[in-house]
Parts: sequence; structure tokens; C-alpha cells
Amino acid sequence: MILVLASCNDSNENPEPEPEDKYLVEAELVYSATSSQIKLLAQFSGFPVDVNEFKYDVDLYKVEYLTTHKGTTITASGLIALPKTTQEVAMISFHHGTITLHADAPSNFSASDPNALLYGALSASGFISVIPDYLGFGSSSSILHPYYVEEYTASAILDMLEAAKELAVEKNVKFNTRLFLAGYSEGGYATMAAHKAVEESKPAGFELIASFAGAGAYDLPGMQNYLFGLTTYDDPHYLAFIIRSYQLTYDFSSALTDFFKEPYAGRIPALFDGQKGAGEIDAQLTNVLGELIQDKILSGINSDPSLAYMVDAFQENSLTDWGPENLLYLYHGEADTTIPYENSEATYEALLLNGSSPDVLKLIPLEGTHSSAITPYILDFIPKLWALR
Repeated sequence: MILVLASCNDSNENPEPEPEDKYLVEAELVYSATSSQIKLLAQFSGFPVDVNEFKYDVDLYKVEYLTTHKGTTITASGLIALPKTTQEVAMISFHHGTITLHADAPSNFSASDPNALLYGALSASGFISVIPDYLGFGSSSSILHPYYVEEYTASAILDMLEAAKELAVEKNVKFNTRLFLAGYSEGGYATMAAHKAVEESKPAGFELIASFAGAGAYDLPGMQNYLFGLTTYDDPHYLAFIIRSYQLTYDFSSALTDFFKEPYAGRIPALFDGQKGAGEIDAQLTNVLGELIQDKILSGINSDPSLAYMVDAFQENSLTDWGPENLLYLYHGEADTTIPYENSEATYEALLLNGSSPDVLKLIPLEGTHSSAITPYILDFIPKLWALR
């Protein structure tokens, strides 16, 4: 903590007490790595990156911090990696994709986790690295994750950025105010939601430089139209997750039965208990959309007044109603059938129509599917990140 001295000249005045953290609740050191270890891991990973960029040893902390959910202050969690250096460094918040298992939350990280390389490497290259669990995981696992809910996705990230700034002060790491955001799949959505929130709220002490959003479902009505044009969809847990999330977030009591046929509607609450992975959830559903989804949804969701609440929720949580002012890269695999490339393309066009400049907004097509495009995403955004820091 920095000691704040009284401003008067009386030498007998006692210094004011250290300022209390407003966001950070607790930080536990869980892992340390030297720059040499990170370089070695990077070489063995096969990723063609310049390992000489990994200059600093790193300490990784599990943290708890304060945020809000439905008007109540709650404790959330995540990881923060700090580089060991006296130089001023930037900050990056990296956002993971969809998880359903509580065990997969970043705060349950172990040193053998393959994500250790990415988290540690980002920090070792000169960044305070912030890795949120999201609400509904880690310390806030008593609630269901508000999946694809813009408000709580963004606020949990922005509040953790504040906690990271407080931890950096405590550990004598100098933050130069330069902020970057990145993430893939749901993490891409989280990245864009946080980018939008930073531009709107302009939190003190942060200068947003660039964001790197990969393969998120930013346009939810567009995603709806895509899915309803399919016969089968191999990831039905995504649909179940979002409708269950909206049911609880917005107190839509009939959402599950309005959207899903039985026996699936009745099964869904128990499937999202944090103890089941995506494959296990999918096995309890069906990939045949005509068997899973109510006929009135498939044929008339946009015209049936009784379903307007659901249409409005999709629109409210879409990220097509703004125009970024700071650099935003949109990445998407052209062969993606989980979230189609056209979703990013439509979002890109909408944001330009809303006033964003093509000098600020960049759409980058990638080779690959939703899964296989992750590697080219990382290999493209990391050098851009380093060039901008």
C-alpha cells in the first residue's frame, strides 16, 4: 500500500492511514515461475513466438474481490499474474470460453494446467494479467453464471480490473494505465462487453488501447436465426445454458417450458449444477432442434406477443448497439459451425453503421472451426499485443 501523508506543514501531524482496498478482498500466492521456465514451456509448446519476449519472473495469485449481482454486493474470484519488475507495465484481461464445471474455473488453476503457459507468458512479457472466473464460478458459485448477460459479464470484469490495480500497488508493481482485453468464444463476447463498458464508464486510471475478441456470439438475434435454420446442432448445452441463465437473471419463470419441449425442459435445472461437463449435459438433451425446441419458438418467436420478453432479452444482450472508439479486432474461423463467421461479420457491419471507423474496427477471418481457429487467433493477437504495449 502507498502511504498518503497529510498535506499540512506541521511536523507533529501523523500520517493518514493507508487507504483501504475498495475491491480487493484477498490475494493468495498460488504459483511462481521464472522467465527461464516460461521460455522453456513456450519452446516445448510448439508455438512459433519469440521466447525472448518473456523477460520477467511471475507470481500468480488467486484473488477474491467485490462486485455486484442483481443489486447485491457479492464476492467474485479469479487469477492475477504479476511480473517481477521495477519497470512500468501494462495490463491485460484475458477471458475464457464457456465452461459448465466449477472445477474448470481459472481460480482452481494448478501449476500443471496447460493454461499456465498462456497466463504466465502474458505476464512474463510485461503485463499484469487478469483472468476472471466470471460470476457463477469460484467464490460466487452459489449463483448460476449469468451466461451471455452483458451487464454482469462486463461489471465482473471491470471490478476485477480495479482489484488488480489495488493488488499491483500492494505488491509494488507499477501499472502504466495501458489496458488490453482479449478472449475467445464466450471470452470474445466478454471482451467486447468489457470494451464497451470501459468506453462508456471511463474508469479512472485506465487507458484502453486495444481489444482482441475471438468468435463470440455478439449478435444474439442473428445467432437465433442461424440456429433456427438448422435441423441439428451438436452443442445444445449452449442453448440450455443461455435460456436457464435468462430465466434466473430476469425472473422469467416460464422461460424453460416456453422454449424447450419435455422431457428436456424439466431436466435442464439439474444439468447446470457445476458438476457436469458440456458433453454430459449434451447427452441429456438432443441435437435435433425440432425435438428440443418448442414449435411456437421455431416458427413464431418474433411474432408471438407471449414470447416478446425472450426476444427483448436477446436484443438487450446483443453487442450491436454501439460503435467502438478504441482499437477492436474481431477474429473468427470461417469454417465455424458452432458460432458462424457471419455473426462476427454482421456485428462488424453494425458497429461501422453505428459510427465506428474501419481504422479502429478490424475483422480478421481465420482458417478453421470454432476449436481449430483458437491457435491462429492466439498466434495473431500476441504479436499485435506486444507491438502495442
